[in-house]
Amino acid sequence: MPRFSILLCSYLLGSLALTAHAETTALKPFGPGSYQKLLDSKANKPFMLVIWSITCSSCLKDMALLNKMQRTRPDIDIVMLATDDSSATDRIRQILAKNELTGLENWQFGDENPQKLRYEIDPKWYGELPRTYFLDKKHGREGISGVLSQKDYEAMFKKMMN
Repeated sequence: MPRFSILLCSYLLGSLALTAHAETTALKPFGPGSYQKLLDSKANKPFMLVIWSITCSSCLKDMALLNKMQRTRPDIDIVMLATDDSSATDRIRQILAKNELTGLENWQFGDENPQKLRYEIDPKWYGELPRTYFLDKKHGREGISGVLSQKDYEAMFKKMMN
């Protein structure tokens, strides 16, 4: 019985810590004009924009690789954008905390028209997820839909950093 109590207490404390950390994750609201603000804030800097959702199973599976890349490639500026509205804020924070991605720049779609926000990012993007944009320092970009391997990411990093 004491062993079970210790395990239960450890689980509860871990859950509380995750919840507390999730609540502190800064999520910038992404609305009309936000994409241009993001580009302006990254003037002359290459970066990767990862667009995801809490309902996208492929996106969630990709989080571990994104975590690994942020640790092993600190030279790559990674920006995360969740396409979920404000009703999903708590879940977004939990997922980011669980995957140790809270230190990245994180955005969340506002409650505005999601099609309009997607169009502002890329008129040729119709909402498929995950969607990743690799932007060079002049903000020339390449967008890729679907899951990428570490090898794919590395090849794109090489292109965007030149």
